[in-house]
Amino acid sequence: MSNTKTTAQEQSTVEIQQNTLIAMMDPLPNPDNKTIQAQSPLYHVDLDILAKKIQKEGGVHLRERAFLGYLNLRCNQALNEHRDAIEKVLGIPLPREPLSSSELENYSIRWVSPDEWLIVVPGIEAFAIESKLRSELTGHYSIINSSGGSTMLELSGHNVVELLKKSTPVDLHLSQFPIGKVVSTLFAKSSAVIRRTGETQFELIIRRSFADYIWLWIQDASAEFDLVIDK
Repeated sequence: MSNTKTTAQEQSTVEIQQNTLIAMMDPLPNPDNKTIQAQSPLYHVDLDILAKKIQKEGGVHLRERAFLGYLNLRCNQALNEHRDAIEKVLGIPLPREPLSSSELENYSIRWVSPDEWLIVVPGIEAFAIESKLRSELTGHYSIINSSGGSTMLELSGHNVVELLKKSTPVDLHLSQFPIGKVVSTLFAKSSAVIRRTGETQFELIIRRSFADYIWLWIQDASAEFDLVIDK
């Protein structure tokens, strides 16, 4: 009788695991289906065409890094098994210091709060990495694939700090905002996750619904510096 009960419990566990995997969304269309075209939040702007038309030199450079994967992770950073599982899958440690980040090649992790991180990976790998994290992590955790709801803008140039000073209340002095630091903050009348990647280089992760507004804001705020669109 006990063997029958155990078998039933095991079968139920397998079904729950299968349903969990089915519930996860694979955001990428079938590559064999030529009728489906993925579009970035700034698709309508035709940045590739603008890059060919406008000036090649200026104080602010902008590039959209479209179709990246964004995974919001919540877990207990005090648990070795959680930290080990994340490093096993991504090859980089979970950043534990407030407002910090870690990065290796195309993978990066941004600290959001004491129990929340934003993982950024190539879009084509997002579903596979989400599945691997779910397989490795145990206990209480949460992973949300928000890839379709965000995009990344790279801003650089010798006037980029002046542009950002118009847009966010954050202290951008290098002594207060060093390379690798991350903040979730206001950007104009919207919000952004800002990470410094160089002395005059920044990454902005913005919401899809505000992408057009932020694009228009950046155009206006950078008018005095000459905006360059990079491909």
